[in-house]
Amino acid sequence: MKIALVSPYDFAYPGGVMAHITHLGRELEQRGHTVKVLAPVSSRDAVNAPNLIPIGRPVPVPSGGSIARISLSIWRERRVRQVLREEGFDVIHLHEPLAPVLPITVLHYSTAANVGTFHAFHGKARMYRYSHRLVRRWFNKLHVRIAVSPPALQFVSRFFPAEYRVIPNGIDVDFFGREAPPGLPFDDGKLNILFVGRLEKRKGLKYLLGAFSRLKWSHPDLRLLVVGPGSPGKECERIVAERKLQDVVFVGGVSGETLCRYYQTAHIFCAPATGKESFGIVLGEAMAAGKPVVATTIEGFSAVVTNGVEGLLVRPRDEEALAGALEQLILDPDLRREMGQRGRVTVQAYRWDRVADRVEECYREAVALRAGRVPEPAGRV
Repeated sequence: MKIALVSPYDFAYPGGVMAHITHLGRELEQRGHTVKVLAPVSSRDAVNAPNLIPIGRPVPVPSGGSIARISLSIWRERRVRQVLREEGFDVIHLHEPLAPVLPITVLHYSTAANVGTFHAFHGKARMYRYSHRLVRRWFNKLHVRIAVSPPALQFVSRFFPAEYRVIPNGIDVDFFGREAPPGLPFDDGKLNILFVGRLEKRKGLKYLLGAFSRLKWSHPDLRLLVVGPGSPGKECERIVAERKLQDVVFVGGVSGETLCRYYQTAHIFCAPATGKESFGIVLGEAMAAGKPVVATTIEGFSAVVTNGVEGLLVRPRDEEALAGALEQLILDPDLRREMGQRGRVTVQAYRWDRVADRVEECYREAVALRAGRVPEPAGRV
């Protein structure tokens, strides 16, 4: 099959949807499919993807406690029509299919089998509340609909009730589960707590810094590694300065290979996010690396980690509870090892080959459904 993977987000900027599309595309190509990625791109030089078809330039837009880098240009219709006509896709797989502007435009002009994956979980569905009547005609062009988790399904189905398949994000289990090589960063006898994620307020880093400050006095060999792009922000900087925290290392954004090494050098992985997470990709990566997890009881995380099995879950925004869970693992290396081993077993369900099997089934179903009906565009976008 010839497949288009469509994203509203800047393909040059790291994020969960971009990682999902990249890995899914690679898996599909290994199975003999032809795959093209349609996405806005801020810097073509920053993207090493020969199958990328850039459409539009993104701008930063606040969304769900984060910044979505999407293209808002409505002047790309001609380019979209040209690409769809020249490529002749059998399946168009749209990620966040109702997001402005590229996915909706592609969906509007598509005569292929259309599959939509809904990734987001924002808690409050303001976007859908105000737009669901307007965009329903495009939603109805989807032959098969996927949600990446039960929270994502709950989020979208409030305004777009329909049949959905729940197919999780995939994890590159073999990549993150490799044996640790010698000479890892910060492998010097200290106990490393690892945080991975964009440095946005909803990721909860300030609560981890607060918990770390409680633990550092009684565990002087403790170190916190913060990996991810962005600025820590004034609140985090204030906590570090006021509490005179030592051994907090802000690494910044890193390549996939370097990120793997940070997982390997960690003893405990911590994800203190406060909400608006549909699926914990970083939890899966840590589990693949055999690391015990301390995370919050938000819905997207609770769907991946079971409290007391692969890790410990605590209430969000509770630095005391976070410190208590971390200390339990700091003091008990056997528990760290047991939880890490159980995590390696659990994460096998998220292997990309298994995820791609289920996505392929959706493609075949969409193609069969399309054979019975090919909706026509309902006027201009």
